[in-house]
Amino acid sequence: MAETRKTTFRPLHDRVLVKRLEEQDARHGSLIIPDSAKEKPQEGQVVAVGTGRVTDEGKSLPLALKAGDRILFSKYSGNEVKLDGEEFLIMKEEDVLGIVGS
Repeated sequence: MAETRKTTFRPLHDRVLVKRLEEQDARHGSLIIPDSAKEKPQEGQVVAVGTGRVTDEGKSLPLALKAGDRILFSKYSGNEVKLDGEEFLIMKEEDVLGIVGS
């Protein structure tokens, strides 16, 4: 019997793991936009955060983000990775534009 294991992932330092949030289907008049023409959403939810940025003096600065935060990020930020068949982004905290609804 095969066992399915869920991968645990914790980003290092000032990086965060983000799951993109899907946009709602939009219809413009009677036009339906195919998936291949849609842009990837720039909104996501933080899944995991690193321990924080380390300064030149060796001090650790905690991140302003926490798991569960809904964020906006720039179009080309982050690196796409696949974990357990799901797509995620790993990005630095500085690539995050802001937290939605805080």
